[in-house]
Amino acid sequence: MNSFSSHNADALRAKAAKIQLLITDCDGVLTDGGVYVSAEGEELKKFNLRDGMGVERLRKVCGIDTGIMTGENSPIVSKRAEKLQIKHLYLHIKDKKACLAEILLMHNLKAEEIAYIGDDLNDLEVIRMAGLTASPADGNSLIKETVDYICGLPGGAGAFREFAELIIALRD
Repeated sequence: MNSFSSHNADALRAKAAKIQLLITDCDGVLTDGGVYVSAEGEELKKFNLRDGMGVERLRKVCGIDTGIMTGENSPIVSKRAEKLQIKHLYLHIKDKKACLAEILLMHNLKAEEIAYIGDDLNDLEVIRMAGLTASPADGNSLIKETVDYICGLPGGAGAFREFAELIIALRD
């Protein structure tokens, strides 16, 4: 079941109104956190197509850009970002807080203009910085205690789309 943590709908609406860029973690949000590895070592990841529609709807309905920030250095993630026309792709990021600070500086944004969805402890510092935050239903318990919104859906099963639609609805 989805929920607003300690914020009421008016507070979420005010936060959503400021959002210019939604950044998502990849594994555990856009995917279920699993990876398929062949005998030859080839890795495969499964993405939910509905999440892709969330990227498109944010862009078309609200003019909100989307970015992916991940600790992985994956050509698979690059291909997915390219297909979805995601311009903000940050791969092999070990210090997500420093990366977010650089994004803010490069794009002349404020932290409150960033929405972020993440699922695990390496997302915590960014979640504490961003203006509007969410976790998939199956996110780490500390993450779920910290975010503004806990999705009803798990990572890789539409959590990103749910968060995107929430932002769209709050801005409507």
